[in-house]
Amino acid sequence: MEHIKKSILKDSYDMRKVLILFAHPKFEHSDVHAQLLAAVSGLENVQIRDLYELYPDFQVEIQQEQEALFDADVIIWQHPIYWYSCPPLLKQWIDLVLEHGWAYGKSGIYLKNKYILNAVSSGGSSTVYSSAGRNRYSLEEYLRPFEQTAYLCNMRYLPTFHVAGTHNIDALTLKAKAQEYRDLLVKLRDEEITSPYIQLK
Repeated sequence: MEHIKKSILKDSYDMRKVLILFAHPKFEHSDVHAQLLAAVSGLENVQIRDLYELYPDFQVEIQQEQEALFDADVIIWQHPIYWYSCPPLLKQWIDLVLEHGWAYGKSGIYLKNKYILNAVSSGGSSTVYSSAGRNRYSLEEYLRPFEQTAYLCNMRYLPTFHVAGTHNIDALTLKAKAQEYRDLLVKLRDEEITSPYIQLK
């Protein structure tokens, strides 16, 4: 009887839809992101959009991207850290897709209450991204524009997933980080989200 009850509860629960917006101009040289994507590829309700594969000419299809966003519950900007920010195509995507009147503004309601986070890699170690480190500021401080973008669009910005020190990462550590990424996506898809996020307006 208990088994049947659990089955009914599981069948009646709708999993969240997770959308990964992946941007890496040199993906063929990135073992880190290849393993991260391999770990989550094939997961039910997880869609991966490789922006550099879709838009090698940077001509982003705005309506197509907005439809993908509208259908998602959790959105992930996955990318390497390029000069303390993201690769240029992801910035182009943000500039074009998150339109006034659609993503923000009085009538920009289509992203409201959706969850979003950055999943990033950096050549530098975690200690480099600190007030005492060479980069002088934390990674979270460098990612403030993404957090503010989420805030402006009435989205819920979740803590960053970070793979640090990629220039020297060993196979076992990378394998563990890939599994951690998979576990995070499954949790975001299946469980109540209790992680702190920015307060909505």
